[in-house]
Amino acid sequence: MTLTATTQRPMRDFGLEVFFSRWEFTARHHMTASDLESMSLSELLTFASDEDRSAFENLWLGYTETWGAPALRREIVGTYDRLTDNDILCLAGAGEGLYAVPHVLLMRDDHAIVPTPNYQGSETIPLSICEVTGVPMDYAPASSGDDVNGGWCLDLDRLKDAIRPNTKLISLNFPHNPTGYLLPHEDIEALVSIAREHGIYVLSDEVYRGVELDENDRMPQIADIYERGVSLNVMSKAYGLPGLRIGWIASQDRDLLQKTERFKHYLSICNSGPSEILALIALKARQKILSRNRTIMMENALALEGLFNTYPDLFEWQRPMGGCVAFPRYLGPDGVEIFSRKLIEDSGVLLLPSSIYSSELGDTPQDHFRIGIGRDRVFKEGLKAMEAHLDKTYPGFRK
Repeated sequence: MTLTATTQRPMRDFGLEVFFSRWEFTARHHMTASDLESMSLSELLTFASDEDRSAFENLWLGYTETWGAPALRREIVGTYDRLTDNDILCLAGAGEGLYAVPHVLLMRDDHAIVPTPNYQGSETIPLSICEVTGVPMDYAPASSGDDVNGGWCLDLDRLKDAIRPNTKLISLNFPHNPTGYLLPHEDIEALVSIAREHGIYVLSDEVYRGVELDENDRMPQIADIYERGVSLNVMSKAYGLPGLRIGWIASQDRDLLQKTERFKHYLSICNSGPSEILALIALKARQKILSRNRTIMMENALALEGLFNTYPDLFEWQRPMGGCVAFPRYLGPDGVEIFSRKLIEDSGVLLLPSSIYSSELGDTPQDHFRIGIGRDRVFKEGLKAMEAHLDKTYPGFRK
């Protein structure tokens, strides 16, 4: 059964950001970060050619092109299979795209579909415009024996049943935040066929593409394979450079891109010139950066797996398929909310309890928590603190 929210409501507070505003910069161990290991400006500039370094140092700090610097757009195109630089619109981070595209596409009498749980902007922004139906993702414990990738799956029959004559948009996020799930290739092809049959746009948040634990699981980008697909990406997540605030959308639908560019005039107007050059430098070095980040993720995933295996009656864990966040299940008698609160208050370890992922579109799992595996020293130190907390607080549960 799908669950439908009512229409035309003010946007609620962004629960995750409200939570982070309290804890993100005060917790001793930020173990729920959603970005990969970042770097200093001097480290990033070691990847720069003499030409790009000179362009950065001698940049005139005026307004930039609304569409994005031509050289940056050409480099972004290199991350796609079928597009040209005319199919790219640069934005001020991914959030601007999540806000702008639904406002360009949707009107009051339209309808959108969003899987749950999700990154809150994916549902809250469309909900402020029109009716939205949530399609719950299914969870299968590892102990069940079900062949479910990463413990989760999206039932395409359920998604298809949610379609109405006025459905205009399906909003996706894969690799998925918070579960780390990836659609199998046959499922993304089937989803495109469903959308094409009904003339529905697909907005695909692909900010973790490139940091799959197994590169064979990497999904095609929606803008490459569907004429009404809109791919969203950013320098913040897989590249670990959120301070640049450079994102983009890609689409074969140039009319949609043009309308979004006009909408951008009311938002950021243009991107930061220095950030555009720094993003260009990073994208030229993308293979080195992404390879480094995948290595960090795998090391951290294995270390976390070792800790959870030491406490099998407290945690249910399956590795995420992609992205640097995972959504383990907490089995302890005190419940995940109390567990998370004691962990931060007593030991300074920050996790996101599943209440942060509560949805207006229906029930979501309430016994999970988000943990990030994308940072290096921060994660390793936090894991030690987490293990010490478990040894002290739950000694009887240690294997």
